[in-house]
Amino acid sequence: MLSSAFLPIVAFLLAAGSVGGVLVAAFYPRLAGGSPLDRRIQTISGSRGVTGQLADGSGEKTRKRSVEATLHDADELQKAKTQKRYKPSLSTRLRQADIAWTRRRYFFACAIVGGVLFVTILGAVGLLPAMCFGLSGGLLLPHLYVGSKRRRRLERFRKAFPDAIDVIVRGIKSGVPLADCLKIVAAEAPEPVKGEFKMLVDDQALGLPLGDAVQRLPDRIPVSEASFFAIVIAVQTRAGGNLSEALANLSTSLRQRKKMLAKIAAMSAEAKASAGIIGALPIVVGIVLYFTSPDYIGLLFTTLTGNLVLAVCGIWMGLGILVMRQMINFDF
Repeated sequence: MLSSAFLPIVAFLLAAGSVGGVLVAAFYPRLAGGSPLDRRIQTISGSRGVTGQLADGSGEKTRKRSVEATLHDADELQKAKTQKRYKPSLSTRLRQADIAWTRRRYFFACAIVGGVLFVTILGAVGLLPAMCFGLSGGLLLPHLYVGSKRRRRLERFRKAFPDAIDVIVRGIKSGVPLADCLKIVAAEAPEPVKGEFKMLVDDQALGLPLGDAVQRLPDRIPVSEASFFAIVIAVQTRAGGNLSEALANLSTSLRQRKKMLAKIAAMSAEAKASAGIIGALPIVVGIVLYFTSPDYIGLLFTTLTGNLVLAVCGIWMGLGILVMRQMINFDF
């Protein structure tokens, strides 16, 4: 027999066990995960959800790997160009400058320019200086002309390219296929964007994949904006995604980049003006002295010592101009 001291404890344990049993019986389906039918349904739906999650995760990993591979290829190409210090050939520079010259015609122009300079200054400076000026001018002036036209054409492309991307973005958002958007740009955009996109559309019409056709654009127009556009199209072609959003972000970035370039140009305008004045001052003084005191400055052209001094001064002047150009040339 239990003593009377343990009876309240036993009664409490029995009561607690009874109440716990009632609660478990009442809420067992929920505590056990529902009825067998509910558990079966949940198991089936859960397996589908897991399968979908695995598929989504696999697709996301595949897309991520595709994006990384595309960016890696673009980075390797840029590194290869940097390591090789890629310089376009003469034919490439002529095409990028939109000059319809052959190599033979270019060298013929160099010979004409050199001959004209030689004949013009022969009577004033003598045979040897005239030959030097004619040779240097014949090689340098056509090169500077082609480089100037090429630089202006690339700058026009930079200015018009964000508008072309906006046309593509609006077309894609309206449901127009990307190929048709490129045709619209090739027909309506100003030069040189019009001509470059026309070549892109022609390459695609000949059977070249869109990604490969766009990859040729930075080779024809060696500017960073064209490279960014080619990377975006390559990523979208390989991995998919929202192309209109990506191109809209690219357009915004290019416009911000354009504003930054304008700020840099404004901040460096004073330094460029000073460099131009310093570089032109010796030439202007020499011309003035030639007309005011020809006998005084004529020694530089008529004597061997004067020719050597003139050559050394020209070399040092050229080095000074190159140093000043590097100091005010901001790479962005």
